[in-house]
Amino acid sequence: MTYLETAAEFYREVAETPEVGLCCVQSSPLQFPGLKIPLPMQEMNYGCGTTVHPTELINQPTVLYVGVGGGLEALQFAYFSRYAGAVIAVEPVAAMREAAIRNLEIAATENSWFHPNFVEIRPGDAFNLPVADASVDIVAQNCLFNIFEPEDLTRALTEAYRVLKPGGRLQMSDPIATRPIPTHLQQDEQLRAMCLSGALTYEEYTQRIIDAGFGQIEIRARRPYRLLDAQTYNLEANLLLESLDSVAFKVAIPEDGACIFTGKTAIYCGAAALFDDGAGHLLQRGIPAAVCDKTAAKLATLEPQQIIITDSTWHYNGGGCC
Repeated sequence: MTYLETAAEFYREVAETPEVGLCCVQSSPLQFPGLKIPLPMQEMNYGCGTTVHPTELINQPTVLYVGVGGGLEALQFAYFSRYAGAVIAVEPVAAMREAAIRNLEIAATENSWFHPNFVEIRPGDAFNLPVADASVDIVAQNCLFNIFEPEDLTRALTEAYRVLKPGGRLQMSDPIATRPIPTHLQQDEQLRAMCLSGALTYEEYTQRIIDAGFGQIEIRARRPYRLLDAQTYNLEANLLLESLDSVAFKVAIPEDGACIFTGKTAIYCGAAALFDDGAGHLLQRGIPAAVCDKTAAKLATLEPQQIIITDSTWHYNGGGCC
């Protein structure tokens, strides 16, 4: 079998016999007023973070969810877009589609506001999304793209870019590696299917997103995910995997490179009331201003005695320089 066939077989098995806590960060799913998440959905929470960011979900966007799993995040997206076909969930594994349909029917009995037709589940995969060009506001995936080998990841990112409307958002949660994963683990198809050996480093992961055409990336969370210990995985030293929640925007890449926001701020401490860098960035004296990493690097060299650059917080929710 190819590694994708191995992954499909693995997720067929866990669709039919759920494994609680299979690969998710040990935290409760997001709760919203009036939303009840059925227990089977919680048991099939095969994700490493969240792609559902409420501040992104005004005006009832159309969402394309890649890899429906047990339907948990599809239900959460439907909470914000309550109309037929608001969420299109694409899933290649028949058993997982069937499980998600059952779970969504349970959700309809437990949530008076929800109707199963809010979520349309379609067969398909990340490389050939069954929707038209520039037709959805959001593409989301949780703990799926990390399974792909690098060139397949590029195919999936490019396909997501194709179906997004201009200004649309790719919302992802994936494991990343704090150093390159050794070849012997990358080639272990079972570990790759379990989201333990396919992760790229942060730098490689974000560069793949930019190479697909996305001009702005915002990091919403970065936290420990799993430890590959040296003894079990035949490593020279322990290797930490992290969970990264990100939102990438389908906007043009600026001439000086894409903007990546990781929670850095710039603080002007000079004598004047304002600092103007001549490139569209105005800093009030003493007031932290959110800046992308690219702008932070430029300001740090422009006036190193008068501008303080704070460290990345690995959390950003808008209001920045670009």
